[in-house]
Amino acid sequence: MAAPDLKSRSRATSGAPLSTHPIRSWKEPNGETVQLLDCSGPAGHGLPLRDGVEFVYPILIDLLNYLQETTGKRVVITAGHRCPTHTRYIDPRPQAQTHRHLIGAAVDFYVEGTDPLKVVQLIQAYYQRPGYDKSDREFSRSTKPDAEAATPAWFNREVYVKLLKSNEGRDLDNSHANPYLSIQVRWDRATTKRVITTWQEAFYNYPRW
Repeated sequence: MAAPDLKSRSRATSGAPLSTHPIRSWKEPNGETVQLLDCSGPAGHGLPLRDGVEFVYPILIDLLNYLQETTGKRVVITAGHRCPTHTRYIDPRPQAQTHRHLIGAAVDFYVEGTDPLKVVQLIQAYYQRPGYDKSDREFSRSTKPDAEAATPAWFNREVYVKLLKSNEGRDLDNSHANPYLSIQVRWDRATTKRVITTWQEAFYNYPRW
């Protein structure tokens, strides 16, 4: 799916109201209490930019479309791109401020009425198709401790797939009761480089209305 040309975007949302979500209080490590206000979502900003157009990593769109077509079930996205304001509103911890959600390289979702382990198997099956090599076809399991998830994650060269059970990984975006999957992009096929969240990409590289 081609990204929209920003020059053709309507400016009808200029001056959009701030978020109607309640203000949250957060105590900083230094003891100071700050008030956090959420962003206004697509009424206030767009997606990350690449070459002047809005961008998310194509593999995320391809995988979600594949899962929906294969299962015939609705794919429910609970967290896609998160701007810095929304990221801090959701999880103010310093370690959460450089997540791949900020650069369009992560998505949280579940497939209605489908066991998430079956969904993981389908993701692995996607990479068995022609055009993918050994580094894509072979998935490993993570051996690193994860404070959010008890189930070891799956990964190949391109993606990292984490399963969050119904009592794991809950935040304001994932306040539902469903187990869900989080896919993070590790490898950029276009640049043949590892995906790294830089400060410039995360905090400045997206349009604001």
